[in-house]
Order: sequence, then C-alpha cells, then structure tokens
Amino acid sequence: MANTSEIRNGLCLDYNNDIWTVVEFQHVKPGKGAAFVRTKLKSLTSGKVVDNTFPAGHKIFPVRVERRKYQFLYNDDMGYHFMNNETYEQTYIDVKMIDNPGLLKEGADVEILFHAEKEIPLILDMPQYVTFEITYTEPGLKGDTATNATKPAKIETGAEIKVPLFINEGDLVKIDTRTGNYVERVKK
Repeated sequence: MANTSEIRNGLCLDYNNDIWTVVEFQHVKPGKGAAFVRTKLKSLTSGKVVDNTFPAGHKIFPVRVERRKYQFLYNDDMGYHFMNNETYEQTYIDVKMIDNPGLLKEGADVEILFHAEKEIPLILDMPQYVTFEITYTEPGLKGDTATNATKPAKIETGAEIKVPLFINEGDLVKIDTRTGNYVERVKK
C-alpha cells in the first residue's frame, strides 16, 4: 500500500476492481482547501481513459508489473501468438489488447506487460516506428501536390494506410504504431 505522494507516470495501480496505469498527473495545492492529485488513468483491460482526482494522502494500491521481450510469430482464431526471447515459451494474446494489430510483422520484437503476481498479460507495446513495403497503391497524378493530399495504400501485412501521393508500390515507409499514420519514406 502507498499514498498519493508516490504517484508518477507509468505507475500501475489497482483501483475500482481494475488495473490502471497513470498517463499523467499533477499535484495541486490550492490557496484554500486541501491539496489533491489530479490524474489521467488508462485501463489496461479495456483501454478506457478517465480523469480522476485523489485527495492528498489517499491510500493507493500499486500493482507490480514486469516487461518481457517477445517475438511475434503468427495469428489465428485463438489470437496473436508470441514467443519469449529468453525462455522460448509461447503465449497468445487477444486482439483487444493490441492497439494496431495490422502493423505487426512476423518476427517483430515487442514488449508485453505482465501482472507479476498473477502472471497474466496486461498490454502489448510495439516499437514506436515500424518500416513496411508498399505492396499496392494507385499511381499519383503529376502536379497534384499543392495540398497535403493522401491516397490509400496496402502494406505487406495487408493493412491499409494513407500515404502522400508521391509514394509508389515497392517504396519503404515508416509508420507510427501509436496512430497508424505515415511518417516518412525510407531509402532502400
């Protein structure tokens, strides 16, 4: 058990029968009244983000979590299968726990956050940027570059993203895994 003075970004805590992580926090000491801690919490089970205020000195229940490196193997009707890079044990994760499953390439290294006492996976963290080859896109029209126009394109995993008009089939592009948006073209 701890109190609100130990709240920090990334802290996982048990609150309202769910496991939450602190996205942002702010200690507030108004001129009148008692101090409090304003937080933004994200549920690790549902992904829901809520604002919550704790009075100063309020008891909180931190949850011990472990980050483990895994490699993505494949997906099927049971879920997405991963292999632990140290023990070679395999585990699978439901698609609900992955933010952008279309951006997972076979052999990609990821980190899975586990509840240390219960040994259950909580959330999957992909690298911030991944590089993919464009497998299909319509050719861009010459001279149509005055605005930030985009067109749909398929990447090697089959996912569809929006890319600028100058991107062609066979180009390598960098994609932000948090948003699923195009970042830049990568030289071969």
